[in-house]
Amino acid sequence: MPLPRTQATFVSPIVESRRWVAGVEFPPERPLLNVSQAAPAEAPPQGLRQALADAALNDVEAHLYGPVLGNDPLRRALARQISGHYQADVRAEQVGITSGCNQAFAAAIAALCGEGDEVIIPVPWYFNHKMWLDMAGVTAVPLPVGGGMLPELAAAEALISPRTRAIVLVTPNNPCGVEYPSGLVQAFFDLARARGIALIVDETYRDFDSREGAPHGLFQQDGWDRTLIHLYSFSKAYRLTGHRVGAVAASPDKMFEMEKFLDTVTICPSQLGQAGALWGIENLQGWLAGERQEILDRRAAIEDGFPVLAAKGWKLLGCGAYFAYVAHPFDLPSGEVAKRLVSEASVLMLPGSMFMPEDDPAGARQFRIAFANVDRTSIQTLFDRLAAFNP
Repeated sequence: MPLPRTQATFVSPIVESRRWVAGVEFPPERPLLNVSQAAPAEAPPQGLRQALADAALNDVEAHLYGPVLGNDPLRRALARQISGHYQADVRAEQVGITSGCNQAFAAAIAALCGEGDEVIIPVPWYFNHKMWLDMAGVTAVPLPVGGGMLPELAAAEALISPRTRAIVLVTPNNPCGVEYPSGLVQAFFDLARARGIALIVDETYRDFDSREGAPHGLFQQDGWDRTLIHLYSFSKAYRLTGHRVGAVAASPDKMFEMEKFLDTVTICPSQLGQAGALWGIENLQGWLAGERQEILDRRAAIEDGFPVLAAKGWKLLGCGAYFAYVAHPFDLPSGEVAKRLVSEASVLMLPGSMFMPEDDPAGARQFRIAFANVDRTSIQTLFDRLAAFNP
């Protein structure tokens, strides 16, 4: 008898790791350093909060059902923003609003795949992508990364089968942090187009890319929407995590299929969240530029301070946006090291085994450090604790 879909996959690493610290009392001189989750921990700017409050109090439609694919003003505004950022011409009907970026991915898979189809995803993978593919009855085909934690085109091409429906890229990457070069992203687009499959590019962290201007030219390609499905999140840009507002850009015919999925799951995205996202697009670009500089400074702090860990045998495998990806020097598997770090160093970070297939030994040597909520001083404290740790 087939398993229920939820039993076809693993427990979310975020949920699992919270169990490690539940009920634990940390010494006053060594409070918990939580580098497990990539989410802003502070409230949105006051202006955005005021816009949310005004909508809640004064806009009746903020409490009613809205269009399944999102409100037209937000779709138009995001289409303009994408067009400006990527120096392209993206239309509102090519943009949809979803209840978070995870739902955008789920909708894309629902529009592309049937039972037993395949999707190629680089490993280390973003675990929620793998979890959704499992629950959707879609086979996740692992694509090991090569040098610089970058996926290799020839290896991906060799994995394409008659059941392949898409290749997924995340850039800047979660969990590795690396920014995929424009030429590499273009090469994957060309491969997908030539083989008649989709290229799903999750750019949740695009606002914190260290490069100036468009990170790739995919939106400039003729007929881009026949191949590319672009995913985005307002959660990181405007600290709207609790309002669950994401987005997808694709062809109108794919939007038509995704609309069926979205209508049966949430009916429409959060009206208040959409009001906040629209206000953010229209008013917070200068503020967001400052947030980007702060994240880039924390990235620099990771790179500048890492020699203290390198001297202890740690390796920095990737760094960028919200993440550093590292290899540890111990003889123990990363899952066991992670639990001991909680009790012995008051550090919570996710082991690489949570981003890898169970039979891939690389995960036992690796960790993800999510540094979006730790400043330079806390990063130094983190490195001091890791350097002193010896299980």
